[in-house]
Amino acid sequence: MPQNYEEYARRIRGYVDIAEVNEYARVLEGGVEYPLFRLTVPGERWLVITSGFHGEEPAGPLTLCRYFADIAAYARERQVGLRVYPCINPSGFEDGTRYNRSGEKPNNDFMRYETAPGVWKGELNRGEPFLRWALYDGGPKETRAVRADIVRHPAPVAALDIHQDNYLPGAATYAYTFGDKNLYRPIMRAASEHAQVIRDEKVDEVNRTDADGLIEYNDGSVTDYFLRSGVPYTATLETTTRTPLEACHAINLIWIRGFIDLAARGSGSTS
Repeated sequence: MPQNYEEYARRIRGYVDIAEVNEYARVLEGGVEYPLFRLTVPGERWLVITSGFHGEEPAGPLTLCRYFADIAAYARERQVGLRVYPCINPSGFEDGTRYNRSGEKPNNDFMRYETAPGVWKGELNRGEPFLRWALYDGGPKETRAVRADIVRHPAPVAALDIHQDNYLPGAATYAYTFGDKNLYRPIMRAASEHAQVIRDEKVDEVNRTDADGLIEYNDGSVTDYFLRSGVPYTATLETTTRTPLEACHAINLIWIRGFIDLAARGSGSTS
């Protein structure tokens, strides 16, 4: 569903009294210059939230815009700092299209794996070995811009990327996670109050959820990058685009609060 990004940007700028509102870059799409925003709330341990890589997945950007004051208050109570990138692909968001107005595909272009000398790929098959990974210098302008801003900060304790699935039917949710699944099961149980959890089912040609609605997949995304950077708690949340928006908000907020709680626990970097 197309959105008005000018109004969205106005509302994001309106949070200047509770957060540091920065334009980390601007991108030109179809003759229109779009500001890209980072919202920062200071704290002892950090959570990075990204959303809006795909323009036809509006729930994440809308949740972050509508409920940011509540999110910031919850984080401050737990001394958790936030770096929030609420809408990474503004022209896609405005047009209601998956990719940007130039047809580029923001999302899986943070990094690449060298699987054999001189052979690089963006996604690994399950258990596939690799020699090393590296940041990818190419990709769409939106990915390059957010990557440049993310990597100049110390690694956080937790990172959550909010997406939607525009292909599966019905109101449902699942997530890509790394590490101890026991950390994410309570969050998913809470989310199941608002939409069906996709359990033990294929979600695409490659991935199948487990009994808890979780998938582990190295796909060159921002979540994969944070895993390789040593971030203890990393996930990509999915709700279907056929899930009612209010249910998406509820699920997104459950995961956001859950990740704030995980960041507050601390583990690894406390930058």
